[in-house]
Amino acid sequence: MFTGLVEELGVINTIHSQGKNLRITVQAKKVMEDLKIDDSVSINGVCQTVVSRTVSSFVVVAVEETLRKTTFNSLATGNFVNLERAMRVGDRLGGHIVQGHVDCVGYVTDVELKEGSRELWIEFPLAYSQYIVPVGSICINGVSLTVANVDSNKFMVAIIPHTLEVTTLTQLKNGSKVNLEFDILGKYIEKMFLKHTIKNEKDSILQSWISQPDI
Repeated sequence: MFTGLVEELGVINTIHSQGKNLRITVQAKKVMEDLKIDDSVSINGVCQTVVSRTVSSFVVVAVEETLRKTTFNSLATGNFVNLERAMRVGDRLGGHIVQGHVDCVGYVTDVELKEGSRELWIEFPLAYSQYIVPVGSICINGVSLTVANVDSNKFMVAIIPHTLEVTTLTQLKNGSKVNLEFDILGKYIEKMFLKHTIKNEKDSILQSWISQPDI
């Protein structure tokens, strides 16, 4: 589990194919302090498992499912990536609950420079529209942000200068692809609501049948 607060920018050192998987080496500093083999680490919002490490780098293997659902196929040597270690029990939850389980890839449709901030409009598959609300939380490339506006299957976020300085969001432009993870709380609420609705419908049908007058 993560918070969506990026700890540092890492750099992609190497990318090698392993069958349908990618073996990715990431150079980093801060996250290397206590990162161990088998630890989880968020790379651009994608939860990955550390399979090996050196003093200054770590290796993950992105499997076919990950490559299909994220922007990892677009990674290249020398790219900067947002890094965050898994949250520890007792840490402050400064962002929001982030699993590192990317739901889909979105596309930047507009970038507007403001005095002291930057506004991004991002388009995403309409099937996920129920999970996003104004002033709700959204994770973009591993960064926890607040939704400022929603229009059907597009939403807008306003990014402060500090976030632009310490993440890769400053590199985004029209047409850029981004990893999106919607709020897990909304998904659970939807699941419970649907289950409750289906149960009530079944109970109603059964009760109607029982209540039929004898013929």
